[in-house]
Amino acid sequence: MAEPSALNLAAVPERSADDPAALDALLRGAREPFVVRGLVADWPLVRAGLESPRAARAYLLERARDVPFAVSIGEPGHDGRMFYDAAMAMNFRMARGRLADIFGGIDANEGRADPPTVYLASIDVPAHFTGVDTENTVELGDRTPIASLWIGTPTTIAAHNDFPDNLACCVAGRRRFTLFPPDQFPNLYLGPVDNTPAGRAVSMVDFRAPDFAAHPRFAAALEQAQVAELEPGDALFVPSMWWHHVEGLARFNILLNYWWRDTPRWLGQPQDALNHAMLAIRDLPAADKAIWRELFDHYVFDNGPLVTDHIPDGARGVLDPLTAETAGRLRAFLLRTLSR
Repeated sequence: MAEPSALNLAAVPERSADDPAALDALLRGAREPFVVRGLVADWPLVRAGLESPRAARAYLLERARDVPFAVSIGEPGHDGRMFYDAAMAMNFRMARGRLADIFGGIDANEGRADPPTVYLASIDVPAHFTGVDTENTVELGDRTPIASLWIGTPTTIAAHNDFPDNLACCVAGRRRFTLFPPDQFPNLYLGPVDNTPAGRAVSMVDFRAPDFAAHPRFAAALEQAQVAELEPGDALFVPSMWWHHVEGLARFNILLNYWWRDTPRWLGQPQDALNHAMLAIRDLPAADKAIWRELFDHYVFDNGPLVTDHIPDGARGVLDPLTAETAGRLRAFLLRTLSR
């Protein structure tokens, strides 16, 4: 079967943002993906990448801090798919090294027919570079984003989702994103939650050659899919919890993304709650699970007047809307109970 780009999948809608106010208006409350062409076309790093891959690497090397960089390496002949091997271990190895040495390896293998895959993922920009974040930046209003770089040779990253909102900016090379709405997770055949290539459960479907006998529901996912192909300077908004399969299509690719949450940072991570629920509830007898489902609905999902109206004001504790103080108390309570 053809790759997703050849399946006549719907294109991610394109929007215009001529200034920070226009971008802020597009992002505020957005729950659907969109592309802004040329949003970061004036970045110095984008201009360096258009000159050549080596010019982009030189730009980053000049600004790299003297700290180790984490890198994923697939042996020569690796197809760029950062995934599991037949034994469900990773099909790449992790290493740490100087950016100059890592880029030197890319330079040395640039002309090979079967070069190793080299991938630097989620590199914290200010912690690893001086000036890159200030010279190449998007004005995001009152948001406090985390800026990360993703650098490498051709790669394929299996479909996964993230809790924060995400503005992904193609800096060098080309990127293809295939996106699915949050509710499509049953049709993506997710793998383990505790043994993952990069911390999030990923689709077990090989998008380049889907096995519809093994994964028949993937056909339904494709009916909901959207595709965006990004050139240098383009940006894609990936809303919270949207599934995205990401391909670096050029011989050298750089993406800089911004993650942020509209909710306060002191709130907990939903994935932690899901993991704990698997530990504490999933394997209970069905009758007990039904009781806990009702309790979750009552306290968490419905969270209506029946929870609190009978309790005097000032005595509701964490049943009131959380504050930084009450969230801290609840977190401390959880840590004590989990350590027993």
